[in-house]
Amino acid sequence: MIDNLKTLVVTTQGPVLTVRLNSPDTGNALGEPMLDELLAVLGALHDRPEIRVLVLSGEGADFCLGGDRREFAESLAADGSGASLRAMGNKARRVCEALATTSAVTIARLHGGVIGAGIALAVFCDLRAGADDCRFRLPELALGMPPAWGGVLPRLLNEVGAARIRELILTGESFGAAKAAELALLHKAVPEAELDEVIARWTRPLVRRSPAALRSAKVMMNAYAGANRLADATLFDPEMLTSVLAAAGAERLG
Repeated sequence: MIDNLKTLVVTTQGPVLTVRLNSPDTGNALGEPMLDELLAVLGALHDRPEIRVLVLSGEGADFCLGGDRREFAESLAADGSGASLRAMGNKARRVCEALATTSAVTIARLHGGVIGAGIALAVFCDLRAGADDCRFRLPELALGMPPAWGGVLPRLLNEVGAARIRELILTGESFGAAKAAELALLHKAVPEAELDEVIARWTRPLVRRSPAALRSAKVMMNAYAGANRLADATLFDPEMLTSVLAAAGAERLG
């Protein structure tokens, strides 16, 4: 599909594509190289209509511990205008949008830490299964950042609800899989050894569905979910993230 990937492992089994974040030494932190590779893989799905299901997972102890703050700091130190950081923010938004809008049904397979931008990747997937010992957190405010990675805030508000998300963002509370399931961040929470069977149970009927019906259903659900938004304010996320981090200074992130 895509050759010479360095931060992802991509495998295909019939109509199922598995994409595994593969930077375990960093907790699969989402930096620009990984964003570029995710964009390439997701973009290539346009030419692969036979792919009906995409499973997104992570290598190592954690699914994803968030955005690469070291890369944020280095970017600001090298370019005080924030242009490169703004470009990275736009890539993050495009990755999340691609997960939501690709014709394949996207399934997040979660384990270990699912933090910040890791929650963003997961919540833009159609279905989410997590190990019962997963840990979740939205730590952006504690790190001096707004919740503006990838356009995640409206997605969270729609999937979970304003009151609960307000609490999680303002307090930065860490919570487990049981609460994530209660909030609908997870559709299933099971022992990690059972995750693959849950995903297989979802996948078996999906690969038998009409491709046109699946595409239409996803378009309809996305359209109705956004029907109460007069404008797409997530377009401002990269600008907001860059402005706040630039004001804080690169040393705050290092």
